[in-house]
Amino acid sequence: MNGTPRALNRVLLALLGLLFLGSGALLIALATVPAVGRWWQDRAKPATAEFAGLAARTILPGRSNSWIWIVVSLALVLLIIAMVAWVANQGKGRTDILADEYGDEDDDGAAGRVVISGAVAEQALKSALSERTDLLAATVATYALRGQPALRVRVLPRQGVSPHKLAAEVSALVQALDVVTGLRTPVLLSIGSGARTRFTKAERVG
Repeated sequence: MNGTPRALNRVLLALLGLLFLGSGALLIALATVPAVGRWWQDRAKPATAEFAGLAARTILPGRSNSWIWIVVSLALVLLIIAMVAWVANQGKGRTDILADEYGDEDDDGAAGRVVISGAVAEQALKSALSERTDLLAATVATYALRGQPALRVRVLPRQGVSPHKLAAEVSALVQALDVVTGLRTPVLLSIGSGARTRFTKAERVG
């Protein structure tokens, strides 16, 4: 529901994973296979000498350093900017406004602007869900979906709780909220599971 670039994230993670996997395999091979070590030395010495010659040929006039290091520094700065932009794009889509409408004199009330904060719905649903003993955790957040506000409700039920029954009961809470606010807000309900669900014992009422 949020604006996180999931496809880009997966591609970047795959590339980084392949890079680290290849580097690790090369290091292991260098340490354990003599033939690979000799191959690396045969390739590394000419490459090092060629780079040293290139650095010597690209020394700036009146300077002792090559302009290659300036290019490398600029590339690192661009990489840092790209990483900051990538981090800033994570989790976009959150909003703090559930409704922002204008009323006119034809309505029952006076003309004016009506703004309902997303915290109203979030706190109301969280309060109702926190009273349930069949849930380990519940989170509610407001997102902008295609320009319209929507709610994302994520619940973590205890082991053995019926997902269908839980979904129906949470939907009833959302419908009650719609009646209170006078809105019909789209809701994404996510029912999670995990180790916390499997290893947490259900409470018994004697």
